[in-house]
Amino acid sequence: MLPRDLPAADIIPFARRAEELGFAELWVVEDLGFRGGIAQAASVLASTSRIVLGIGILPAGARNAVFAAMELATLEQLFPGRLVAGIGHGMPHWMRSIGAWPASPLTLLEEYLTTVRGLLAGQRIDTADSARYVKLTDAALEPSSIPDAAPPVLAGVRGPKSLAVSGRAADGTILAEPAGPEYARAALGHIAAAGPHRLVTFNIGSVHPDATAAIDAARPGLAAIGEPDWAPHIEPMPFAAEFAALRADCASGEDFVERMPADWVPQLALAGTAAQVRDRLAELSAAGVTSSVFIPVGDPFEALESLATVL
Repeated sequence: MLPRDLPAADIIPFARRAEELGFAELWVVEDLGFRGGIAQAASVLASTSRIVLGIGILPAGARNAVFAAMELATLEQLFPGRLVAGIGHGMPHWMRSIGAWPASPLTLLEEYLTTVRGLLAGQRIDTADSARYVKLTDAALEPSSIPDAAPPVLAGVRGPKSLAVSGRAADGTILAEPAGPEYARAALGHIAAAGPHRLVTFNIGSVHPDATAAIDAARPGLAAIGEPDWAPHIEPMPFAAEFAALRADCASGEDFVERMPADWVPQLALAGTAAQVRDRLAELSAAGVTSSVFIPVGDPFEALESLATVL
């Protein structure tokens, strides 16, 4: 993952180094107040030659669906086969703060995903009389702007109802951190896709020859996961009850991660020696994960080099 607060001058060198080291994918985020997902994607794709660029995620309430499809179609035409587009609700408090949180987030997301995928596939869409949010009248991409093959459109979601929407309306699902094998399997059960379905997981990544050093470095990145929004990630874990009790006894997220048992960290992050992390990646793959995304900790360029030892 490209760190959202990376200095602007480091974005292209970071992307190029990730490609040089052999990573298959580089993911950018669109968090409120940071950098735009489409602009980052275009810049990285234009500055590299092989690496696949994932956008995780574009909030559905932030853009008109037709204009989002136009942007994604353009990227796919210019850089064929190198784009994976993630779309989701966006964080509720962010979207409320900009007046873009709908009365029915599930309805908006399903209409939006269906529309964007249809437009990218060359469909002409008229939903003026049937849709609640994405109301289109005879809308389509012009023939010159339709990509030869539509890029995959994934839903970045976490709750059971949203996961079911992903199963019906998306090519795959993005699971935010922490995403262990237990959560992946539980999510796939809710997704219940009728056909092939990609599953992308984000996880804090920390690799070091000394497993204890890797675990300690990963801890700060887990400070928020005790909050209620992260409950679906933790409920399938074998220590979920102990986790909740510890968080309730801590005054802050920082206190929580300091007191967290060391053996929990490698189950909540990709943390340890290169061999240990490879084993964890194999567990994720066996659970149905098709792409495992490292979220670097510490110095971004040093993290790139240490994470690449897993490759």
